[in-house]
Amino acid sequence: MTLLSEQTKDQIQEWLQDEHIDEATKQELRDLQNEPNELEDRFYKDLEFGTGGLRGIIGAGSNRMNRYTVGKATQGFAQYILAKHGEVEGNPSVVIAHDSRHYSPEFALEAALVLAGNGIVAKLFPSLRTTPQLSFSVRDLGATGGIVVTASHNPPEYNGYKVYNDQGGQLIPQEAEQVINYIQEVEDFSAVKRLDQATAEAQGLLEWLGESDDEAFIRAVAETSVNAELIRSTLGRDFTVVYTPLHGTGNLPVRRVLESVGFTDVHVVPEQEQPDAEFSTVKSPNPEEREAFTLAIELGQKIGADILIGTDPDCDRMGAVVKNKSGKYEVLSGNQSGAIMIHYLLSQLKEAGQLPDNGLVIKTIVTSEMGATIAKHYGAEVINTLTGFKYIGEKMTQYEQSGEYTYLFGYEESYGYLAGNYARDKDAVLASLLIAEAGAYYKAQGKTLYDVLQELYEQFGYFQESLESRTLKGKDGVAQIQAKMTDWRSQPPQEVMGVRVQQVLDYSLGLNGLPQENVLKFMLEDGSWFCLRPSGTEPKIKVYFAVRGDSLSDAQERITSLASEVMARVDA
Repeated sequence: MTLLSEQTKDQIQEWLQDEHIDEATKQELRDLQNEPNELEDRFYKDLEFGTGGLRGIIGAGSNRMNRYTVGKATQGFAQYILAKHGEVEGNPSVVIAHDSRHYSPEFALEAALVLAGNGIVAKLFPSLRTTPQLSFSVRDLGATGGIVVTASHNPPEYNGYKVYNDQGGQLIPQEAEQVINYIQEVEDFSAVKRLDQATAEAQGLLEWLGESDDEAFIRAVAETSVNAELIRSTLGRDFTVVYTPLHGTGNLPVRRVLESVGFTDVHVVPEQEQPDAEFSTVKSPNPEEREAFTLAIELGQKIGADILIGTDPDCDRMGAVVKNKSGKYEVLSGNQSGAIMIHYLLSQLKEAGQLPDNGLVIKTIVTSEMGATIAKHYGAEVINTLTGFKYIGEKMTQYEQSGEYTYLFGYEESYGYLAGNYARDKDAVLASLLIAEAGAYYKAQGKTLYDVLQELYEQFGYFQESLESRTLKGKDGVAQIQAKMTDWRSQPPQEVMGVRVQQVLDYSLGLNGLPQENVLKFMLEDGSWFCLRPSGTEPKIKVYFAVRGDSLSDAQERITSLASEVMARVDA
């Protein structure tokens, strides 16, 4: 049995003696007195800001998601806002949304009341909303910031808290560092300023958002359609969609936007339609995984659906399933869906004479080169960012202000996409519309999206990608992940699969004007590459692989060999 560290013992006593902490939380800690490993994990550190905010297991403790860690983070965010925007006339304001997870409404309200305690107007959605709508609403309402309570597609025991700037984008590193510094200045929970709900409402510091805000978001998404007239006239009636929100926030907005553009044959998976914090019908509410589509595939087979669409709990990631040559449903990867949407969007803009000369596609460094190759074919510029849509959002704002480029599309291999300038975060509502519209358009030509993908391979090359990850939890897991990164950094391979490693890109050095980040990318002489990156939101190390082959079978053989050899060392 592990003995508690003195630091953990001291922290537990501080929580037990703190008059600002409620009795139920204290009792939760007392009940764990015979579980030192659990207590050590709950207190060995403060829950850290990762990719844009907090994410962790729900429970009592400094390394857990609870009303106190949320309150402390919000106090720091409030002080950051007041320092940055306090001179602006009137009260600063923050839009707050939440997903369907355990305690999401409670954490969202807690954040609102702490903001109100600091004289900041909290504009709170009364029930679950999508993350992209939060991003949109920050911009649409002219707010000074945003908060969304979500843990994306993490397991049910997790929740999270993402913070947004006045452009509607997740905080970039220099902004996050300032917020972290303010959070660290909050020495104890007595320093967290908070109003009760009635007082906050009476003082005009807590406002409730509603239907008009929802309608504005749906209109903004629908306006990105490039073939709305065709969909409304004929194509939308002849294209059958099965949709699953995977128990999350996407059900109403995805259905509303599809209907508004003209899709009339949309079927929602009934078992997964309603919000459910346990995500009871799936192992993981992740549209990247085929298992999440089991019920959608059953319904699709029953009604002969043309496409199956799934979105994760906060509806910022979209997965699509299409029929292959043999009529079986096949899950598209994020890279494949991205390539299809880029081809569809840019080809339609070109055909309509609306493709700008300075068009821009933005992707991340771990995203396939297939979409980039297609974008360049249509004359668009392509730039790379670090992993995380916050970097894509930052570039969107930069080029919107400078006029150097006209943003067309941004995406990540992890199923995040955005077209249009209405938001600064990935949007699965938009992606659901765009992939369905592409499917309907090509169906009218006698093609499935699988057929289109094969044509793109033939034209632009047989790209294949894969992702492996290893979960290493707790205090020891953090050390193991760091040790693996140090090993690869200090002893890079000279060759892999008998192919020379041509270049090692160590992004911790701040390459190509990008912020420093703990990522290693190994470029092979034959154009293949692999990349190691610790996750910013989960206790994982992720390893990305990409190849370009002479045929589909050749590319698949190469990707298998590459992953096998690299992972043998990662697991050693």
